[in-house]
Amino acid sequence: MLGERSSGILLHPSSLPSRGGIGDFGGEAFRFIEFLAAGRQRLWQVLPLSPVGLFNSPYSSTSAFAGNPLLVSLERLAEEGWIDPARLASLPDHDRDIDYEEVRVQKLPLLREAAENFLAHAGAEQRRGFEEFCSRNAAWLEGFVLFDVLKRRHENRSWRTWPRELSHREPEALARASREYARELERERAIQFAFFNQWNALRAECRRHGIRMMGDVAIFVNFDSADVWEHPELFRLDAERNPEVVSGVPPDAFSDTGQYWGNPLYRWDVLRSQGYDWWLRRMKWAIECCDLVRLDHFRGFESYWEIPASETTAVNGRWVKGPGDELFQRLREALGGMPFVAEDLGMITPEVHQLRERLGIPGMRVLQFGFGDPGAHIYLPQRYERNTVVYTGTHDNDTTLGWWQNSAAEHERRAAAAYFGDSGDGIHWAFIRAAIHSVADLAVFQLQDLLGLGSECRMNMPSRSDGNWAWRFRRNALRQELAQKLAQLVEVSDR
Repeated sequence: MLGERSSGILLHPSSLPSRGGIGDFGGEAFRFIEFLAAGRQRLWQVLPLSPVGLFNSPYSSTSAFAGNPLLVSLERLAEEGWIDPARLASLPDHDRDIDYEEVRVQKLPLLREAAENFLAHAGAEQRRGFEEFCSRNAAWLEGFVLFDVLKRRHENRSWRTWPRELSHREPEALARASREYARELERERAIQFAFFNQWNALRAECRRHGIRMMGDVAIFVNFDSADVWEHPELFRLDAERNPEVVSGVPPDAFSDTGQYWGNPLYRWDVLRSQGYDWWLRRMKWAIECCDLVRLDHFRGFESYWEIPASETTAVNGRWVKGPGDELFQRLREALGGMPFVAEDLGMITPEVHQLRERLGIPGMRVLQFGFGDPGAHIYLPQRYERNTVVYTGTHDNDTTLGWWQNSAAEHERRAAAAYFGDSGDGIHWAFIRAAIHSVADLAVFQLQDLLGLGSECRMNMPSRSDGNWAWRFRRNALRQELAQKLAQLVEVSDR
């Protein structure tokens, strides 16, 4: 499904230097597309676009379907008449890293004001488009907006702490809340309408330049989400709707206690009895929103690490078989194809490789992983196959320059120096050249690596709960000579 040899850039929209304290779908996003086109790049990869939850992580979202309101461009809404441009004067106009609390305080009230204006003054054509959007997406939209409003009404506390009639979704209580908060619910629908209108406009601009969009789907969902609240029967919860078991990965060379993620695990038997309907809807929506989809933690579809919820670390867990081929057969039937990329990094078993190969889904290789020992050489270009996506690094890695200066062990630096030789324009360009000239059908670079940025610009440090997901690149960083250098590499590498 990767098609012709090509390359692209990994950049989440929040990292754009847009006005308002956070990147969005406005003018800077369109300028980034122009940079991609000038550099002859044919893919833009993003992280999950859902509303951020715990620690502002896009992988810990309050919905598997909804869009993150913080990514909506108020400037574009002003151009479309949703809000008076003068009302945006208070928005910060800097390109510093994201202060999420500041952004929420300054941006969300204006976004709700714009939605109110739309509801009050939308013309017939806009109103018709809004109503069609609500009708077409009612299966996830209605549950999400009610969850979102109720969560705000309960001081953003977890749904498990709400009054029982709401946490257990008693029909009379839900009907009463829907009547009481009718206007707020309509406003939240309008914000989602704005989000997907702007996202679709961005995708249309990508298509105009021959650029595909790659999205990202996390295998698990956040406990404090509309999905778990609305569909508790699909998750391993007890009678009081507390998690029985949760997700994570076992201890390894990097962590003596493993990683305790805490997401509730699925009742795959229930999902199977329903024909995997929820997953079909989720993935159908994902490929409607993007051309390709990265499947985070692909190994969990073959086997996942099950941890009793009472544990505080991931040590005392066990491997449990996932849905495997059966789920993907249903997806292939329902979707007519599987435009997926498998995130198959880490301690991957032969069974996981065999599942991916049977499905014909491309896997991932990360150059930074290739220098630890001879067993790590599977991440170096001489070991690649064509149906592969190679990365200099991902959002969970240090930047390449940061890796070289701070994260790599001395033996890794020696190995990398021997592998690449002298690189007068920096180790990051040595990595980029190795990726782009490799046999892998798709090569993807973090924007930080193209810009030669250090550890202070990494997107996420998995071992740290706060301070992540905040990086933004600075205005005027995307210089013409950078695009020209990238375009020349594309030319000589046949991408």
